[in-house]
Amino acid sequence: MDNLGWIAIISIATAGLTIAIGSLGPALGQGRAVAQALSSIAQQPDEAGTITRTLFVGLAMIESTAIYCFVIAIILLFVNPFWNYATALIGG
Repeated sequence: MDNLGWIAIISIATAGLTIAIGSLGPALGQGRAVAQALSSIAQQPDEAGTITRTLFVGLAMIESTAIYCFVIAIILLFVNPFWNYATALIGG
């Protein structure tokens, strides 16, 4: 197998691994954050507004991690700099 084939295989495997880990971690984090927020609201119903506002900010930050992983996977699949470098070397 030539170098372009190896670059393609490694890029696809890395993109898949990035999406798998990048979606599993934030999903577990969001589940834990929501469970803890609901527990806190149940214990202190007067602070529900503050807890909810803080929860949404935290969920947005956790979600951004998954979006970053998605962007990296898309870059590896469609705009791979290693692929462009290897094709430039072969092409001249």
